[in-house]
Amino acid sequence: MTISHYLREWTDRPVKNVLAGMVGTFALIPEVIAFSYAAGVAPAVGLFASFVLSIAIALTGGRPGMISGAAGSVALVAADLVHGHGFEYLLLATLLAGAFQILFGLLRLQSMMRFVSREVETGFVNALGLLIFSAQIPQMLHVTWHTYALIALGLAVVYLLPRLTTAIPSPLVCILVLTGLTMAIPMPVHVVSDLGALPTGLPSFTLPHLPMTVETFRIVLPYAFAMAMVGLLESLMTAAVVDEMTDTHSNKRMECTGLGLSNILVGLFGGMAGCGMIGQTVGNLRYGGGSRLSTFTAGAFLLLLLVSLHGFVARVPVAALVAIMIMVSVSTFSWSSLRDLVRHPRLSSTVMLATVLVVVLTHDLAAGVACGVLLSGLFFSFQVMTLLKVSSTLSPDAATRTYHVQGQLFFASASLLSDAIDFQDPAHHIILDLKDARLWDISAADTLEKTVSRLRGRGKTVQIRSPDARAAQLLKALGHETLLVDTQESAATGALKTQA
Repeated sequence: MTISHYLREWTDRPVKNVLAGMVGTFALIPEVIAFSYAAGVAPAVGLFASFVLSIAIALTGGRPGMISGAAGSVALVAADLVHGHGFEYLLLATLLAGAFQILFGLLRLQSMMRFVSREVETGFVNALGLLIFSAQIPQMLHVTWHTYALIALGLAVVYLLPRLTTAIPSPLVCILVLTGLTMAIPMPVHVVSDLGALPTGLPSFTLPHLPMTVETFRIVLPYAFAMAMVGLLESLMTAAVVDEMTDTHSNKRMECTGLGLSNILVGLFGGMAGCGMIGQTVGNLRYGGGSRLSTFTAGAFLLLLLVSLHGFVARVPVAALVAIMIMVSVSTFSWSSLRDLVRHPRLSSTVMLATVLVVVLTHDLAAGVACGVLLSGLFFSFQVMTLLKVSSTLSPDAATRTYHVQGQLFFASASLLSDAIDFQDPAHHIILDLKDARLWDISAADTLEKTVSRLRGRGKTVQIRSPDARAAQLLKALGHETLLVDTQESAATGALKTQA
């Protein structure tokens, strides 16, 4: 990335990006507070983490316009550590998680995202849309009619104001209107201060007060690694969604290392590890944010609200935030995927639905993506396996049987080769023609060797014809020198015939 390109990511449409970042701030507050409780820490921990993370990732990240904060997927991993060992262990885990993420970036592990199929990405965003909506339901239970009226008014402002003007993001107007209304006309509704105590000062530098012993690291390292993996997966998935929405490309490796550096800073200022938050990011993009400035604004405005406008934030009605998050959930969900359920292949739809189901049941985005990736790999292997074809021809004198193998030989299809061989065949000479086949792994090579051994055990001579270089390499790795001799002889024979 050139310096001029980096600077353009800061200066593009500054007014729209600042306003969109302010909307992102209000979208952050309720979820971050809720995730802090889920992790078993005070709201200040999650809010300070979101402030530091947004500022740092705006400078070091690889995906402009992406809002990051203390996300629920990481909070679920952190909860067990906090409840079992205490907050100080969480600080150390956050520092180590950041170090792991830097290491992942240096090792280019972001390329593993290529194994996440389109169906898994769709399931990811659909599940997130459902989770965002379901997270608002508790705020709509056991409340008076005033709350429902405010939510309806908020949704009306959010959806109707853009028909008149888009100069100011409608969610920001929604917050101002509903807050002003509840301040002018007292109502029995919940406000932000009811969600938890808000911090009123700046975060301070801190280090975990723990004995740096082998036992301490034995406890922390598994959680740190899990937090690093979950956070990185959600960030890269969010970055992929933003890439598609904006028709741009992001630097995934830079996002890995940037997230790691940011989480180290979060840990040094007393916060818990975070990652990209797709709901807030979609809202940011929807209202004109797409540069690093919008991400920076989301963090800087959060600190301004907590320190200078603490009284105003505390009186923002929760109904206004619920209305905004409902809009975000509707925007996040891929409604066209419902139509695609009957248009796409059944296996693809199964992967998408399984991803959604696992995420909704576990509230763990990483678990859903992992399930989807495994199912995609399983279904792909099954489809490739069915493409393997084995046919045979018999010489006029009935002495030689040639098996023609076509397709991919790997762990899932290797047994089909063995099943296609007639070991009772009276032919004395067997040729395995691999000209149109490819061996991919040790399982295939091992099956080939065992097949040859069984044929030889019945007194037959076996010849392997036209193997590729990889087949020879795999057979050699297994130590089957006899097969390699046959291979070389076959290749030499084929070469002589070609010359003739």
